[in-house]
Amino acid sequence: MTPSSLSPFHTDTIIEPFRIRSVEPIRFTTMEERERLLKEAGYNPFLLKAKDVLIDLLTDSGTGAMSSKQWAGMIESDESYAGSSSFYKLESAVQDITGFKHLIPTHQGRAAENIFFTTIAKEGDVIPSNTHFDTTRAHVEHAGAEARDLVIDEGKQPQSNHPFKGNMNLEKLDQTIQEVGPENIPVIMITVTNNSGGGQPVSMANIKGVSEIAKRHNIPFFIDACRFAENAWFIKIREDGFADKKPIDIAREMFNYADGCTMSAKKDGMANIGGFLALNSDELASECRNLEILTEGFPTYGGMAGYDMEAVARGLYEALDPDYLRYRIRSISYLGDKLTNAGIPIVKPTGGHAVYLDAKQILSHIPPTEYPAWSFNNALYLLGGVRGVEIGTVMFGKQPDGSEKPAAMELVRLAFPRRMYTQSHVDYLAEVIISAYEQRNKLSGYNIVDSPEVLRHFSARLQPIDE
Repeated sequence: MTPSSLSPFHTDTIIEPFRIRSVEPIRFTTMEERERLLKEAGYNPFLLKAKDVLIDLLTDSGTGAMSSKQWAGMIESDESYAGSSSFYKLESAVQDITGFKHLIPTHQGRAAENIFFTTIAKEGDVIPSNTHFDTTRAHVEHAGAEARDLVIDEGKQPQSNHPFKGNMNLEKLDQTIQEVGPENIPVIMITVTNNSGGGQPVSMANIKGVSEIAKRHNIPFFIDACRFAENAWFIKIREDGFADKKPIDIAREMFNYADGCTMSAKKDGMANIGGFLALNSDELASECRNLEILTEGFPTYGGMAGYDMEAVARGLYEALDPDYLRYRIRSISYLGDKLTNAGIPIVKPTGGHAVYLDAKQILSHIPPTEYPAWSFNNALYLLGGVRGVEIGTVMFGKQPDGSEKPAAMELVRLAFPRRMYTQSHVDYLAEVIISAYEQRNKLSGYNIVDSPEVLRHFSARLQPIDE
């Protein structure tokens, strides 16, 4: 037998494209303990202590594992207050990948949003997006503007199998511009991938279409780029004409259509903290830097230490590695396939960073005003120590005028930290979700008993209705 006579080997097993050299213990708790802990936390998983969570899928933001190259870079970082060499490494990486001229580093993405929207937005403005995420919406509204979501209709239909459900509705974008006037739209945003809509990607054709509309009306176009690498991978595997292109080249083309971006480097920057605002306009960059100095720090470190900038400079490239992206997206779809085979309704197709459970269908006996997604998320913790996050009426129901409006979807997001959990963790997770689904008729809704005025889901306290 010669090597050439062997048939190619194929496996469906997910092989993590890394070796594990350091481990962190996780604590097992009993159901009785978890019931007590959840009650003490006001039935809000955000208020649980991390040590009391077995599998933590609250967020993929800053919770992943960093590589040996990132740790090596952190050791050789330059912590100079002004002119740090670590800043210039980060600047070079951002300019190489995005093509944007100016880099404004911040401690995380929401700081970039704060600087950006405080600078450009005012009372009466409208800022269209495919779907604003919670902090983005809060910063837009804090500036007095309206955050308007214009995702395509399929993006609001969990069972739709459209390959790019994160796309902006271009017709509605044109209508919005005609309705409010381009002078009242300081920027058009698009989030890649669309987090609030199920982690769904945006096609290159749609990004190009938004760009053309923005240019026609002389409106700046910015990308919320938190998960730009995952979006690039979906374009590669789902959109005609991109199969043979490298993810980094697809990312460069995406950014080429825009005038700037906000970025939480805690996602596809592969770091535990950090973010930035990147843009081409000299004038706007100067205004934003003035606010950066006031709120974040000197322009060559912003809100980051030198070692953070080193980690992000390397992480941006690691996020674009094809082997990593193939594993990342397959891990998500693996869980999605197991749940779908068990008859559990999820947002289809699976997105890039999370599986989204359709709690509106799962708990159809609980109305949106009693927060079905919150209820099912709490059930996952009670049964198996799993912490996810509600993307529903608790997060998005409270309107700027104080009224309550049901969210378009009631979702439980299970966001996978990068390079953290193995396939056995995912198999256990599937068993927990299936068990909760089988007992769904035992679950009741919740009432909010105390909450802040803004971003209430982070610290609200709730009570089960049947208690």
